[in-house]
Amino acid sequence: MKNSFLIAIFIAIILGAFAGFLSGSTTELFGVTLVRYYDLLGNLFLNALTLVVVPVVVSAIVTGTARVGADKNFAALGSKTFGYFFLTGAIAVFLGFLCYFIVSPAISPINSSSVAGSADVLEQIKAQASVGTFDRIGNIFLSFFPKNIFAAAASGQMLGLIFFSVMFGVLSTRIESELSKIMLQFWNALFQIMMRMTNIVILAMPIGVFGLIAKVVATTGFEKVEPVLWFGLTVSLGLIVFTFVALPLLLAVIGKINPITHFRNMGPALVTAFTTSSSSATLPVTLECLEQRAKVSNRFSSFIVPLGTSVNLTGSALYATVAVLFIAQSYGVSLDAGNLVTIATMCLFIALGMVAGIPSGTFVTIVVILQALGLPAEGIILILPVERLLDMLRTPVNVFSSTCVTVLVAKSESRH
Repeated sequence: MKNSFLIAIFIAIILGAFAGFLSGSTTELFGVTLVRYYDLLGNLFLNALTLVVVPVVVSAIVTGTARVGADKNFAALGSKTFGYFFLTGAIAVFLGFLCYFIVSPAISPINSSSVAGSADVLEQIKAQASVGTFDRIGNIFLSFFPKNIFAAAASGQMLGLIFFSVMFGVLSTRIESELSKIMLQFWNALFQIMMRMTNIVILAMPIGVFGLIAKVVATTGFEKVEPVLWFGLTVSLGLIVFTFVALPLLLAVIGKINPITHFRNMGPALVTAFTTSSSSATLPVTLECLEQRAKVSNRFSSFIVPLGTSVNLTGSALYATVAVLFIAQSYGVSLDAGNLVTIATMCLFIALGMVAGIPSGTFVTIVVILQALGLPAEGIILILPVERLLDMLRTPVNVFSSTCVTVLVAKSESRH
């Protein structure tokens, strides 16, 4: 993407925020609220982008794992990738604790009854969290083995789809050489076609960004954000430190990679992640940025990035860490060392994608942690008013973290 296109996107963000602020949620045009027009524009773009996700994920992982499998280096690459996933996740959780304890003296206890309008969401989350530990863990494992791969693709069950694609890619190198060649040519052709389709969809990004931003600003009242302002600021501080300090240090120290250049290369992907709040929907753009702008081999990007959408949720882990600590303080509960270890361990599970197969997985895990600490599940209501805004902030962090892991692994492999 050219710089002029990025400028157009940022202009769309500013115009969308301005339009949403002026119109609010009640202004009408031809008898229809402007919010519905914003919603239509945003969803048209989001649906078009989501349309290419499944074929991009499958073709990217199949071709990527096939190349790795052919080099007899799958185990080494996989262990290195997951090692970086664990490292970045642990750093994110640590920064969540650090930023919270810095800001916590300014936070006053909040009455949860003062936050309304979230009863239905709360009941759904509590119902999911009420599932026993064994069943909850069992469901995660079951999500790796869907009964019907086409149904899994249609419903967006990414864990099952990723596992199937990895196995398909590895085994495609274990069959008769001529058949293997034909099969890999098909998947490589599909990947290239889908990337071209993605390029066409991206042309509409400024319009889609305008609609998505305008809707968020128009429907999010500042009076709802005020009670949890300190929580939002703490999460934002943690995400900023993680993104602009911790990850750049990893790039510079371990990979000898210029962080500024990497930020510039990943710009389109980060903007898309911010506006769509979806790592999966951003995946085609992320792959394009890594391969076309950062010049990372498809051998690495096609394997690590799709995996990272489900197994590298660092922004979500940091968010959950601060959320549990914030809710505990809001109820006036002090936490001992054992409780802090419990919070850190379970939030690290979030970072490693252990909740990716569960609807509202991050919220469900937050409720489970609250229950383990003896806190009421209703505490989740305190953070729901700013969830949409913070989701827009933590999704780019998830995406950027996966791109950092990708370039670090690629750089280390190039040295061998």
